Amino acid sequence: MKIVEANGAKIPAIGLGTFQLRDEDATEAVKHALGIGYRHIDTAQMYGNEDAVGKGIAAAPVAREEVFLTTKIWPDNFGHGDLIAAAKESIARLKTDYVDLLLLHWPSKTIPLKETMVALNEVQTAGLARHIGISNFTTPLIEEATSLTSVPLAVDQVEYHPYLSQEKVLGALRAHGMALTAYAPLAHAKVSDDKVMGEIARAHGKTPGQIALRWLVQQDGVVAIPKSGNPERQKQNIEIFDFELSDDEMARIFALQTPEGRIIDPAGVAPEWDTA
Repeated sequence: MKIVEANGAKIPAIGLGTFQLRDEDATEAVKHALGIGYRHIDTAQMYGNEDAVGKGIAAAPVAREEVFLTTKIWPDNFGHGDLIAAAKESIARLKTDYVDLLLLHWPSKTIPLKETMVALNEVQTAGLARHIGISNFTTPLIEEATSLTSVPLAVDQVEYHPYLSQEKVLGALRAHGMALTAYAPLAHAKVSDDKVMGEIARAHGKTPGQIALRWLVQQDGVVAIPKSGNPERQKQNIEIFDFELSDDEMARIFALQTPEGRIIDPAGVAPEWDTA
């Protein structure tokens, strides 16, 4: 497994996303993933599955310290006291003493970022989170967040796949020593029916999904967290380190990016996105 280093964090390049996995399905997905070699698990307060994810980690044949565990705090809890309380509640649900990475899930439109960053820093210095970061932050928000923190930020978790350019965000993150964690890395399975992805996949004896994930992690400072409760799909998603895409293949995939490529854009929560 490739490790991506970002401001002290050592992040496995492929992790298991758990959005929409609930109850026993989430527990079994996490347990199975860790059993076949995953060492990075991603969840969030909003997913409503932290308890089930914690059970999966506890049931897996892997020591807790070998797992890079990420969770995220919802913007409703970005006030100083609320964020600290929410972090403690998440950690308790996950049945652990700390998380490896604590993220702000979406930028708040009402609570000043300065107040939130002070609380996020306090969570880290108290040992509740080994690393801290942000999610769904645009380049102006990345600059604001990095200017307000006394603890270096490790990650910005954003939508990223072959149809959506994140060139500006990647540039900003690299300038600050941060990594990009890609959610929806398979574009909600759109890559499976793509002609270009299919051609490249056949050339390597891989699936289009494996090509998309390889394209992501072959970029400097990029991590991907594909979601799957399917054991065979989980296995496929980490079997991407035994081949390499050529410069031409990388370029062909980059050429699939389009201004209409974004999939996740929730009204009332999403910021004003960077334009390509």
